[in-house]
Order: sequence, then C-alpha cells, then structure tokens
Amino acid sequence: MTSTPPTVEAIREQLGSVEDPDLGDDIVSLGLVNSIDVDEETETVHIDLALGAPYSSTETEMAGDVREALADIGWEIDLSATIDRGLDPEDSVLPNVENIIAVASGKGGVGKSTVAVNLAAGLADMGARVGLFDADIYGPNVPRMVDADEPPQATEDEQIVPPEQFGMKLMSMDFLAGEDDPVIWRGPMVHNVLTQLWEDVQWGSLDYMVVDLPPGTGDTQLTLLQSVPVSGAVIVTTPQEVALDDARKGLKMFGRHDTPVLGIVENMSAFHCPDCGSEHAIFGEGGGRRLADEVEMPFLGEIPLDPSIREGGDAGAPIILDDGETSEALRTFAQETANMQGLVHRQRVSGTQ
Repeated sequence: MTSTPPTVEAIREQLGSVEDPDLGDDIVSLGLVNSIDVDEETETVHIDLALGAPYSSTETEMAGDVREALADIGWEIDLSATIDRGLDPEDSVLPNVENIIAVASGKGGVGKSTVAVNLAAGLADMGARVGLFDADIYGPNVPRMVDADEPPQATEDEQIVPPEQFGMKLMSMDFLAGEDDPVIWRGPMVHNVLTQLWEDVQWGSLDYMVVDLPPGTGDTQLTLLQSVPVSGAVIVTTPQEVALDDARKGLKMFGRHDTPVLGIVENMSAFHCPDCGSEHAIFGEGGGRRLADEVEMPFLGEIPLDPSIREGGDAGAPIILDDGETSEALRTFAQETANMQGLVHRQRVSGTQ
C-alpha cells in the first residue's frame, strides 16, 4: 500500500462540493450518491452515482466534477451509474432498456418520424446503445429513412433479431407488411402485435429506445403507455397554431398516464433561402417556444425548414450525421433531450419533482 486509505466519510464530505447544475444543490444532499466502496487492495474508490442518461453532457460534466473533487486522494476513481426505476426486472417488458423515449405529435405532417430518426441516430453517434422502434402502424417509413432494406432474422426459438443501421437496432411495422400494402389495424390487433414486438425482439442492452408513435392519441399510444415504462416523451410541433392545438392534446394524453414530458421541439422553423440569403417564417414563428412557456415545459430547440432534411430522409441518410447549421440544430436537440431525460431521473431520485 502506497498511501493512507481514504475513509468513506471523507470521500462523502469531498463529494459535497459537487453540485447538480440543474437542481441547485450538492449530489450528496440530493441523494445522488448510491454507494462508496474503498478497495484498499487495488487502491481504488468505487462510486456509484444516481445518473441515468448515458452521454448526457450534463451528467458527463457531473462525473468529471466528481473526479476533480477527489483528485487529491491519489487513488483510482471508478465511477458507475445506476438508477432505481422502481421496477421488478422480471415483470418489466424491456428490463435491459434503460430509457424509452416516445416521440409523438398531435397531428400528422409535422415531421415526427424525421425527428425520431435523427434523435436516435444522434444518440447513437454520441456513443449510446440505441434502438429505434417504428410504431407508426399506419404510416411506417423508418426503414426507408435509414436505408434499411434487410428484413429482421429469426432464431430457432422464434426470437426476432433486429437489423442494425447507423449503430441503431431497428424494428418497424413496415417489416411485417408488404411494401405497398395498406395496413388496417383494429384495437386488439394493435395491442397484440406491439406487445409481440416488444417481447419477442432481441433488443439486448440499450441505453435508449426511441419509439416513433403514430400521430394522434389512439390505440398505439395507449398500448405503449400501458405496456412499457416510458421514461420520457418528446412532443413535435410546427410553429403554426393548428399544430400547436393538437400538440396540447398530446401533452394531456401523457399527463393522464403520468408520463414525464421531456420537452417540446419545433420542427419546420424558419426557411433559410440559399439564393437570396434571407429567412422566411413559412409556418409562422416562435410557436413551439410559446407553447413550451405556456405549459411550463422545456423547449428542446428549433429545427429549420431545410430541403436537405427531406433529401436525407429519402436517401436513407439522417442529416444529423452531416455538417452544417441544420445538422448542428438537430445535434443540439438530441443533446437537450438526453439532458432532460437525466434531469427527470435525478428529480425523481432526489424528490425534487
């Protein structure tokens, strides 16, 4: 042994200098330190923190602050993160999925699937383990938007092996129907098929599952909210008042099921004309931010009305993986979503909801 072992009490006292930037108190007082273990044999301090949003910039920074606070110890600092979600793994439909984020809209035509695909691709690009579940039973088009033309495979015990693209595991209702066949589902059929896809797909261990819901507040949304532990929802709207009215309905639906809403994102914001260089608010402006302020929800960002987004979707190449202002706006949105998911968990653990 090369140095005097630090005590758990001393370490806890030093951790009291690390603040949660969102909750405004230190991580010890907030109950965000799950455990501290001093291993004298390896001269390592093992600390488990109540952080639940992998690759969130806020939580990554907090982990860095923990290491800095303990730098003078001179021992190895081993950090892990565990969130108690209050669920029995044996009863959970998706026990190895840390976060299930539903992307929803009150109406069609607001670019919800585009937002879902880019969110999932952005999280995967950060390094997270991601699944993308296209649950839009009436208009499943995620496979096209990520250029996934290989159907799922099946194991001998009839488990579905999802294809992967851009670091994401994929499942879509489109895989179950012919390419040009209309899909007609009734309530019980929706429930049975969705339940099968959640339970019979080999999702593996995921940091995030992004679920692209159909527009509205119908059977698919209810099945999701009643069947799986959704950790947060993202509401997609455009600036125009008609879309905002329908977004409010989506908010109420999640509220009735006690599902945390991570925030509101405004799609199809201003159009930047490449020819004249001016900016045009084709669908109005500021509607998403006004709605967020009205309902006291976080505003996750504005995504421009950019033809390259459509081109990327048609070509199966999520634009968030490119360079440019629109790609940066999408990356900011993805990062804000991860940050809000982490905040929701920390609020629940600390009792500051």
